[in-house]
Amino acid sequence: MSIFEDLNELLRPGFAGPYVSIYQPTHRQHPDNKQDPILFRNLLKQVEESLAVHATTPNVEELMAPLHALAADVDFWNHTPDGIAVFCATGFFRVIPLQRPTATLAVVSDSFHVKPLLRIVQSADRFQVLCISRQGVRLFEGNRDQLDETELHAEVPRSAADVIGDDLPEPVNRIRSVPGVGAGVSAELRHGHGAKDDVVDQQTERFFRVVDREIARHHTARSGLPVVLAGLTENQASFRAVSQNDQLIDKGIEANPEALSADELRVQAWKLMEPIYLQRLGAFVDQFHAARNVQRASADLSDVAVAAVAGRVKMLLVEAERYVPGRMDQKTGAIHRQDTEASVGDDLLDDVAESVLRSGGEVIMVPAERMPVDSGLAAIYRY
Repeated sequence: MSIFEDLNELLRPGFAGPYVSIYQPTHRQHPDNKQDPILFRNLLKQVEESLAVHATTPNVEELMAPLHALAADVDFWNHTPDGIAVFCATGFFRVIPLQRPTATLAVVSDSFHVKPLLRIVQSADRFQVLCISRQGVRLFEGNRDQLDETELHAEVPRSAADVIGDDLPEPVNRIRSVPGVGAGVSAELRHGHGAKDDVVDQQTERFFRVVDREIARHHTARSGLPVVLAGLTENQASFRAVSQNDQLIDKGIEANPEALSADELRVQAWKLMEPIYLQRLGAFVDQFHAARNVQRASADLSDVAVAAVAGRVKMLLVEAERYVPGRMDQKTGAIHRQDTEASVGDDLLDDVAESVLRSGGEVIMVPAERMPVDSGLAAIYRY
């Protein structure tokens, strides 16, 4: 299951509450990762303390069982990425690996706390890198900080052999007569049609066409992310000549991708993506100002909350690191502010973002320096 599918599942109602959400930074390497399970157990203690005073808590031991099992899973803690998000309710348990370190947080509430996850999934700096050659296809996904390989869908061919087989036909020699040649000179010249180079080019084109179609169908359509192409110059030209993927950006990494590490791919891809990222954020801000001028946008938290539950919010810009303690009534949109100590992790911006996503709106996490307002959110209305 992809992180996007995970997010959609977390937003669906129907689980028996309370809802437990845990975010924790982790480490990829030893010995740094030795402290990760210790931190997780400390977070579980905070969860149990919150559950002890939660009015609708069922059997605490049953709810906590999968969390304690995860804490004891040595193999899991030896193979973590940069962070994890753990979600638990009665009859539901999900662990999501994160490509970015996350703030340490444990929340017990009446819905899953997803804003830290949104910071990763909905950030405008995410992209994919598609590595191509006749010998192999690889897809990476990430952001300016981290790039990880993505498992390809079963219908994406892994190499040219998956599409055209291993054998190349031999070139066909043909004989033609040349009129007007002198006596004693052969009137026949040999030349080749269907030479191996031409066949290879045709087969490569066929292979790239299939790769492009299946990547677009099973990966780009799902993520909506821009795609950076990595490959030798000749492969770049061949692939772009047949590509129908409108998310493929104009410039690519012209190098043998097999000779580059994931981190080297990330660095080169971000050089190409950063101008696009800044342009995209600027376009969002321009859309907000234009909509505000015709009374179809707002930065007032109370107004946006009511519009969100009514399904009126088309796009919501949320300040990525902003936290506004309190709860929103999911039926009316009424907000109830709280001080940090009383909120136990509840975040009004998180509640509004969840409501917008449930109604089919778009949520974009924006760094503070790029936000067009200082309220923490900016909404563009459908009507």
